[in-house]
Amino acid sequence: MPETVGWTQIAIRLALTLFAGAVIGLNRGERGRPAGLRTTLLVCLAASIAMIQVNLLLPMAGKPATSFVTMDLMRLPLGILSGIGFIGAGAIVRRGNLVEGVTTAATIWYATVMGLCFGGGQLGLGLGALALGAFVLWCLKWVEHRIGIPRRASLTVAFDNGSAVEQQIAATLARAGYEVAGQSRRFTVPGGCREVRYDLRWRDHGERSPQAPGFTDDLASRSDIQRLEWRQAAPD
Repeated sequence: MPETVGWTQIAIRLALTLFAGAVIGLNRGERGRPAGLRTTLLVCLAASIAMIQVNLLLPMAGKPATSFVTMDLMRLPLGILSGIGFIGAGAIVRRGNLVEGVTTAATIWYATVMGLCFGGGQLGLGLGALALGAFVLWCLKWVEHRIGIPRRASLTVAFDNGSAVEQQIAATLARAGYEVAGQSRRFTVPGGCREVRYDLRWRDHGERSPQAPGFTDDLASRSDIQRLEWRQAAPD
């Protein structure tokens, strides 16, 4: 990091920050993630401006070059990184055993690090980080589709006690290629109903719609089933 920085260097750093944040933010925005273009841009710019502020404070009067460690200016960017953790945590949503938004949270944190690079004057490192981030978000997405993207969902079914629907559901899930990762039961009053929730996992190769599978309609139309709910975790 140079000891002095002019307005030309500041403009270049901010322009590259805007470009990098826009590239990463567009990826999140086109997938409908909660942290889209504007959020990613603001996070990236905040980190960049923080590092520019550190750069401007380096040549303060009365502080020789050997006193930079004593000034401890790096607390500012470190505080930025810590604060971003709260934003990232807000992007992660947990519904039962389903967790969503982890990739979005990691992207926010990554955009912050890019902003620190550009704001600190490491333009080559920042551009390299942008290239790697774009490769991971776009190109590896294609690889995931080729090998199959792990998906998760929960199926909750409430049915009359004594009904044989539970065995039929297990057989239907197995035929459809769903793996039952977890199962829980809840009973109501004697003679009432039984509620079973299945935590499902499978690999999506692009042929399955994010909508509920067709067999759920067949199950919901049965007279011995009182309630059926399908909840699928949104892809990151």
